[in-house]
Amino acid sequence: MRALLDHFPGSMHVRDAGLKDADDQKVWEFAKQAGMAIISKDSDFQQRSMLYGQPPKVIWVSLGNCTTAQVERLIRERLDEIAEFSQDEDTAFLIL
Repeated sequence: MRALLDHFPGSMHVRDAGLKDADDQKVWEFAKQAGMAIISKDSDFQQRSMLYGQPPKVIWVSLGNCTTAQVERLIRERLDEIAEFSQDEDTAFLIL
């Protein structure tokens, strides 16, 4: 999400990584190899995180049906929590 590059430089949407139509396993492997976290509204990544642990870390946006602007606002409101999660070596999954 380009709108969040001010806080997450180097982040990208799956389409920017050429993974728009990729299955979850390919997205997971890309994030793992790139040292990135996955932010998703897809509960499949929650399940994958519980099964395999990290890396990659997974942030699940549990807003339901919402706009991109609402997701961005939620992430900006929770920046401190996301930073703590990112630094915690033991935690693999965060629900927003």
